[in-house]
Amino acid sequence: MNVLNKDKTQLEKGFTIIEVVLVLAIAGLIFLMVFIALPALQRNQRDTQRKDDMARLSTAVIGYANANRGKVPTGTAAAYTAFTKQYLTIGGDVFIDPSGAKTGSNDTTYTFTALDSSEITSDFAESQNTIYYTNGYVCGDSSSKVTAGGSRKVAYRMALEGGGYACVNN
Repeated sequence: MNVLNKDKTQLEKGFTIIEVVLVLAIAGLIFLMVFIALPALQRNQRDTQRKDDMARLSTAVIGYANANRGKVPTGTAAAYTAFTKQYLTIGGDVFIDPSGAKTGSNDTTYTFTALDSSEITSDFAESQNTIYYTNGYVCGDSSSKVTAGGSRKVAYRMALEGGGYACVNN
């Protein structure tokens, strides 16, 4: 029997190798795009959480000032730890870095580090879980700069994973 004389329906019973390769190539490109985009989406989500935490910090500082005759929290890291426990972790709420890093068995909490005016303009290594505060300053026109603002003002600044800074003040 001659193959050329066979009915067309008998010849088209499967996929050609070109069709299979084409489908696999398209699926591979889709997976590649997802794996490239996913880390950026997660980074943006963590930065959004950090910005929300900074806004929450600003509200807590205002509450602290209202309860303490206009004074803002100042001093050592221990003073900020007490401030965090009293004003930021009310009712079992958490104030932790969204990176998912652990310190021992606990989530990494934000740490407060003081900056004086000479350190504001210099370049220094900043980490995402550190909130830098500068007494007597407020956030400037760009979120990376702070300007003099008065004795009852404090600028709080944190580096973001995607670049830039989140800066709030009371």
